[in-house]
Amino acid sequence: MKRMVPLLATIIALVSCKKPYLPPVVSGPNGYLVVEGAINSGSDSTFITLSRTVNLDSISFKPELHAILAVQGDNNSSYPLIELGKGRYGCAGLNLDNSHQYRLSIKTANNAMYLSAFLPVLNSPPIDSVSYDTKGALTIPGLNVYVTTHDQAGKILYYRWEYNETWVFHSAYSSYFYSNGDTVLTRNQTTDQVYQCWATDTSSSILLGSSAKLSQDIIYKMPLTSVVSTSEKVEDEYSILVKQYALTPDAYDFYTNLKKNTESLGSIFDPEPSQLNGNILCETNPMEPVIGYISVGSTATKRIFITTQQLPTWQTIPFYPNCKLEFDWTEKPPAICCYFDVNGTGDNQVNDYINYNIGHYPNPFIPINQLLAGPVGPVIGYTASTKECVDCTLRGTNKKPAFWR
Repeated sequence: MKRMVPLLATIIALVSCKKPYLPPVVSGPNGYLVVEGAINSGSDSTFITLSRTVNLDSISFKPELHAILAVQGDNNSSYPLIELGKGRYGCAGLNLDNSHQYRLSIKTANNAMYLSAFLPVLNSPPIDSVSYDTKGALTIPGLNVYVTTHDQAGKILYYRWEYNETWVFHSAYSSYFYSNGDTVLTRNQTTDQVYQCWATDTSSSILLGSSAKLSQDIIYKMPLTSVVSTSEKVEDEYSILVKQYALTPDAYDFYTNLKKNTESLGSIFDPEPSQLNGNILCETNPMEPVIGYISVGSTATKRIFITTQQLPTWQTIPFYPNCKLEFDWTEKPPAICCYFDVNGTGDNQVNDYINYNIGHYPNPFIPINQLLAGPVGPVIGYTASTKECVDCTLRGTNKKPAFWR
């Protein structure tokens, strides 16, 4: 027991020495401008997102609308960005002259003016490979994705990565019919199938790498993301597009501090939040903090596809595990849906539960297959289920992406 006293005293001292950090961003009256994105000097589009900081108990995202943005060169060139909505602004490929320096100018709706520093063009070297393995704990197997890169010229020492994931998923049931509100019709499986869809997600972590302290400028198998074996992302086919940025030392320091401030806080042993020194200045009020760092350069990209045939035999968990048909011959008594008025009682369940212009059910079912009185008919009704269990477009798109092989 005596040994515990010094230990408890040490813990109390550590906790008491940890001063609360209340950054002005948390309680700013109007919020500070947040600038996300990079100036793409090549043929790819440039996208910039503007938002305002909000209190921790407020909404999670407050877009900055109706701003005027332009990429400016030190040779007096200017390239305007178009407002795309929800705080997003963009322009087509700029194909900038690499011998000049460039910056971003922002004029907000309240006439505040912001300028980033002029920076030289810093192009990313190619991505050598995007690879994967299925190593992991025996109890939680999964897919691990890595990126490998190097700069042949030895000039690029700092990197940042983003990625977009796309995967095929399926609804619980394949529907061969639909209702136009008054009548059940045959579904066109070429143009209107709702069984197979594609979903997309983007990286949310700040992914950084540096070869500055290595003997060679090689980043080998930098971990990007992991997907657990039970995820629907790996139930059929999965693709990941990796985008690579080259960073200056200042940009790398900015993103390193941002990563620490946003991802490494929560225990008494984590570092204190640090000041984020970006390269954007408010010209109309130099004392106003601005959060963001604008880089200039072309990016490198690489996409890979992974099918279930390339992975172990994993059992994925359905997104809706409790889906069921609203008619099942094995149920005693049968489920509520979906007969025509076969008994002459005036109770047309197809109208009641499927044809939403006629029926009274607030959440109409989607017809799946015909119910036949015998091997060749007649049709006496339909099996059906809820929209969440049948229509995959509620969570994705049934239009195959242009890049999908």
